[in-house]
Amino acid sequence: MGIFCLPPSGVIPLHNHPGMTVFSKLLFGTMHIKSYDWVADYPRDTPTILKPTEIKSSEVRLAKVKVDADFAAPCNPSILYPADGGNMHRFTAVTACAFLDVLGPPYSDPDGRHCTYYVNYPLSHFSVNGNAVPEEERKGYEWLRERENLKDIVVVGATYRGPKIAE
Repeated sequence: MGIFCLPPSGVIPLHNHPGMTVFSKLLFGTMHIKSYDWVADYPRDTPTILKPTEIKSSEVRLAKVKVDADFAAPCNPSILYPADGGNMHRFTAVTACAFLDVLGPPYSDPDGRHCTYYVNYPLSHFSVNGNAVPEEERKGYEWLRERENLKDIVVVGATYRGPKIAE
């Protein structure tokens, strides 16, 4: 569980929550959220001509844009599921803002639930079996490539010292 505070134009880069369910609630301010889900049935060995030419074919994976919008408090909470709901996302503060995240289960490197950061590439052209897909359909897709974990992101943790939480 965490509360994240962002100054205007502050960014939490594109990252994931593997095997986790995340409950998020914007507490105050306005934030832009862009989120993605993997396209599960798209072959990873797609010919290179369909992928960004500056990177290797095996380094990118197709994702569907789930959300690309501004949210202002008060607004409804969101729930991200392991394979649906925008499990990979980037937050950009439009104004100073804060949000609450409740993760379950928590990140755990030994259990394979580590945070991965991504770079996104727009789909400039896209085809299936040699047939072009209409522009309105490809606008909702982007290529994502893993990147090294960021050294300048600092998350400060603290032990909960409030009242005992009982079932």
